[in-house]
Amino acid sequence: MIDFIAHNLAPIMFISVMAMLLLGYPVAFTLAAGGLIYFAVGVELSSISPQIKLFWPLLQSHPERIYGVMYNDTLLAIPFFTFMGLILERSRMAEDLLDTIGQLFGPVRGGLAYAVILVGALLGATTGVVAASVIAMGLISMPIMLRYGYNRPLVAGTIAASGTLAQIVPPSLVLIVMADQLGRSVGDMYVGALYPALLIVALYCAYIFAISLVRPQWTPALPAEARTLGGGVTSLLVMLVLSLVLYFASFHLLFASIASPEWRLVAALCFAVLIVYVVAIANKAFGWSLISRLTQQVIIVLIPPLALIFLVLGTIFLGIATPTEGGAMGASGALLMALAKRRLNLETVKHALDSTTRLSAFVMMILIGSRVFGLTFYGINGNVWIEDLLSNLPGQEYGFLAIVTIVVFILGCFLDFFEIAFIMVPLLAPVAEKLGIDLIWFGVILGINLQTSFLTPPFGFSLFYLRSTTPSETWKDAVTGKMMEGVRTSQIYKGVLPYIIIQAIVIVIVIVFPSLVTRYKANDPVFDPADVQINVPGFGSGNGLSLPPLGSDGANQDNGGGNGAGAPASPSLGLPPLDFGGAGGGNAAPAGQPAPSFGLPPLKLDGPASAPDAATTPTVPPDAPKAAPDLSQPPSFN
Repeated sequence: MIDFIAHNLAPIMFISVMAMLLLGYPVAFTLAAGGLIYFAVGVELSSISPQIKLFWPLLQSHPERIYGVMYNDTLLAIPFFTFMGLILERSRMAEDLLDTIGQLFGPVRGGLAYAVILVGALLGATTGVVAASVIAMGLISMPIMLRYGYNRPLVAGTIAASGTLAQIVPPSLVLIVMADQLGRSVGDMYVGALYPALLIVALYCAYIFAISLVRPQWTPALPAEARTLGGGVTSLLVMLVLSLVLYFASFHLLFASIASPEWRLVAALCFAVLIVYVVAIANKAFGWSLISRLTQQVIIVLIPPLALIFLVLGTIFLGIATPTEGGAMGASGALLMALAKRRLNLETVKHALDSTTRLSAFVMMILIGSRVFGLTFYGINGNVWIEDLLSNLPGQEYGFLAIVTIVVFILGCFLDFFEIAFIMVPLLAPVAEKLGIDLIWFGVILGINLQTSFLTPPFGFSLFYLRSTTPSETWKDAVTGKMMEGVRTSQIYKGVLPYIIIQAIVIVIVIVFPSLVTRYKANDPVFDPADVQINVPGFGSGNGLSLPPLGSDGANQDNGGGNGAGAPASPSLGLPPLDFGGAGGGNAAPAGQPAPSFGLPPLKLDGPASAPDAATTPTVPPDAPKAAPDLSQPPSFN
């Protein structure tokens, strides 16, 4: 029995720790306790199984490993983006966006559903927090959509699915953690996730469009009396064209002197947007009628969050700022936006700081626990067990991706994405890299997978968030005064099923067409190994390492290694000259100064061997006994 445990300690440890997590024990303490307990077991069993490489002094590495977690600059982006999202949430940005975009799409069937999807994408690009997005849209959009007769399962599914876009739309916290655990750039992860995120948003909108054609009664248009901003789409199109003209004109004329194309683009874009925004502010402040009320409201409400998104993502994509710097600018921009709307107060800042600190401490504790777990798991060759288990699957990389997708999807129904990222991803990444899978591509697939698990009944986290904000019993509408029927849990589950199918389709598309993600490599320089040349500098080139020329006249000749004509004499380093016995006897000692011999005969590499001088060389009989060395005296080299 002991022998069986010793040779199967890795699967026993993994299964037992995962079982404790699924039972609901605290993640950080479960990982740390499991790591320490199995470390002690592994040390005792190391004499039985050669696969176990654990010993007590190895515990001394934990302080350095924990310090490495706290010294990680990449994870510094998490508190920045969290703080930014909480400030925007408390400044009621979601409410303004939903009201304005709802008015913009109001005349269209399914207009409110389109508004929820687009606002979900905008919130995902600014807040990056699923709970905040789902709760905000559930509180604001749910009563309005039910008031005007939208289908209840459709409403619940659209809100829950749109809120989970924060999982995959940059600057998602999932992508930051995934990039850190995969050892890849956060900027590359953002660029790789951009097209799949846009594809998901487009498919969501296509689903609403299909429903509006097949079941038009499920997605009625906003009645005329509810369109408080009236019409004016033509005015909006005119302002859009004006902004494009200003952008191209300033890019090619006004800012043509800026050498950097990135900064030139930023300057032209800021100039065009600023002019349009100033026109809308002046139209509202002075009561002008230059543009319609709808256009005015759309510009005033949409430009600040779009500018914030560009400040964060645009600077990262253009290579102007790192993700951590982008997060810091985003947090500062969110404070300025809340201050401009006069919605920034001490209570808002206190709440945001408190929540940010809690989340950061939560992430840090899980990371520390995962470090303790990882040291023990790797010490018992758990990584080899995982690699052997997954690298021999049928289908090679596609079989691996299929199995990992199913496993992560199931785990995502029970575990938070932080837990999966810190436990599973470090174990799966080496296998994926061994199979030749691009790790950015792999990370995006896992991100979409985790987003899907957030929607899956009965344990999807987004479903719990929506359930907490949705009335389950009859309630009274504050606007119409009518009694409205509550939303049942079964209706929420039914509503998310089409979006889960859409998510699965997107995962298949990303696996079949990896170029949707790997486009982040488009601007990387390509090197041909055949063009690489290694030039080793020769000796005797005046670099201070040259030796005396070999059998050549340093003043007049250059035979490949010596100094050429006119070159300074090479240092001899106190060595005797090398005489090749050629004519002229190159490298002769200066007149009247014998070359130092160091007790050695002169080097004759080419001429006939010279016999030693009989007058100076003592004759030793062949059978004479050799004198024993005197070890009490210092050695003599004479």
